[in-house]
Amino acid sequence: MSQQLFDHETYLSPLTWRYGSAEMRRVWSEAEKRRLLRRFWVALAEAQHAAGLVSAEQVADLRSHVEDIDIVRAAEIEREIRHDLMAEIKTYAEQCPVGGAIIHLGATSMDILDNVDALRLRAALDLIIAKVEGVLRSLAARIEAEADRPAIAFTHIQPAEPTTVGYRLAQYGQDLLADLGDLRRVRHGIRGKGLKGAVGTSASYAQLLAGTGWTARQLEDRVMEKLGLQAFTAATQTYPRKQDWFVVNALAGLGASLHKFAFDLRILQSPPFGEWSEPFGKDQVGSSAMPFKRNPIAAENVDSLSRVLAALPRPAWDNAALSLLERTLDDSANRRLFLPEAFLVTDEILGQMQKLVDGLTIWDGPTARNLRDYGIFAATERLLMEAVKAGGDRQELHETIREQSLVAWAALQRGESNPLVENLLSDERLMSLVDPESARRLLDASDYVGDAPERAREVAGMIASSV
Repeated sequence: MSQQLFDHETYLSPLTWRYGSAEMRRVWSEAEKRRLLRRFWVALAEAQHAAGLVSAEQVADLRSHVEDIDIVRAAEIEREIRHDLMAEIKTYAEQCPVGGAIIHLGATSMDILDNVDALRLRAALDLIIAKVEGVLRSLAARIEAEADRPAIAFTHIQPAEPTTVGYRLAQYGQDLLADLGDLRRVRHGIRGKGLKGAVGTSASYAQLLAGTGWTARQLEDRVMEKLGLQAFTAATQTYPRKQDWFVVNALAGLGASLHKFAFDLRILQSPPFGEWSEPFGKDQVGSSAMPFKRNPIAAENVDSLSRVLAALPRPAWDNAALSLLERTLDDSANRRLFLPEAFLVTDEILGQMQKLVDGLTIWDGPTARNLRDYGIFAATERLLMEAVKAGGDRQELHETIREQSLVAWAALQRGESNPLVENLLSDERLMSLVDPESARRLLDASDYVGDAPERAREVAGMIASSV
């Protein structure tokens, strides 16, 4: 495992260099992991010094080499002894002639690794939560700006009644706000294993501390306080693997919300709709074969990566359900993969989402055209109600409007303008009950949006008070 081998002549995960931010990659890097391992060993030694087990000089020696990470040397040792944590201990001990002998005193591997993983989960969640908050702030601004703009809504991907652009955006904002709540709850609940030894009983620490006046629980509390991390009350050789599932499931839930927004954007960017489009750079190339293409590549990227994210809770579930008795090792290899992958994929998706929200274009022409061509069908409901209030037969008038609507729909399918307004205004069965000027006003669907603007602003306010 030489650093010199990590170039483009060997396999590299796209998450190593293509997807995700440098900040998130740093959290899950080997160097950061080993710095945190050493930070734990120093905290352990400091607590053991307070208990009279190790000297101040030994602690100072360990502290002075926390940043001296040597992955190449650790890899050399690991090839010989086939134990990655012991290889790091030996590497650290070689650098610490005074304190090296007391590194890891009383501990088992998972006392260190699971506390370090908890620290990394917490740091990674902090990055994700900050990015979700940024997306929500931008989305709230767009909701406010578009709260009143009418647009045709679609059910079954067919024109339905009018809505407003802001109200549509509010649906995404509401979902993301729920995701933010889940992420904050999970972040608040992150716990480390603590210092509980090989099967969670703290027996090795109790033996080590005999005669010092310290209990194993006091040592655990002191170390965890130095790490700024709470410990599970009960654990086996590992912390409960359900914690991983809670984390990855919250990320996957966020991915579902982001996928919906991106998928809807892709539909609305399609020219037959033409209402929205994602940002497209001046020099951006849409297709190697078709120079005119403006493909929604950022939204497609979000949807593509979200599918990967959706699959990752499964191994976390299996680890929680199938960790037999006090511990099996069949979770170790997959956790090295899916935990960083879940965070790096989510990190990339959120970066794309921020660009999509900030750069989203809502086109006046197509939005108004679709409202004009299709909103009229929904607005016939208002004409029907007024005609019935004027004394008409509801069933007969319903059939009249249905007949005229079918004629108008056929015209649209032939590529003609929608003739429905003029056809209805020429129909004596309706005009004998409603005067043409009032009927024309009723058939303008642009204000047939109910309380959508108010509800959109209410969601924007909920977001503003939460982020």
